Amino acid sequence: MARAATTSDAFNAIAEPQRRDILILLRGGERPAGDVARDLGMSQPQASKHLRVLREVGLVQVRGDGKQRLYDLDARGLQPVREWLGGFEQFWNDSFDRLDEYVQELKQTRRKEQADGDGSQR
Repeated sequence: MARAATTSDAFNAIAEPQRRDILILLRGGERPAGDVARDLGMSQPQASKHLRVLREVGLVQVRGDGKQRLYDLDARGLQPVREWLGGFEQFWNDSFDRLDEYVQELKQTRRKEQADGDGSQR
């Protein structure tokens, strides 16, 4: 099956590392494309292309301010990603719980070994 175009959904859009960098940058507030390009070390056309993709999938909003277009994060567009990742939350919680139980068992075993070792030396 052919891969969907990057403008089809948030998952494909954020698969591009530079787009993720733009989203991180925009968490700090709205910015013009030129600032995005400068701050991330890319050309203005590159930044504009990435911003267009992010806007088309609903991750970025744009508003005019005089001659400038200001881009701002619209995190509501990340909701499908958040929901998908939420399915793994229980997996990680269970994994960390099992790891904690194992660490506690190791600590108990070590304490017991140390106590037995101290008793045999007397």
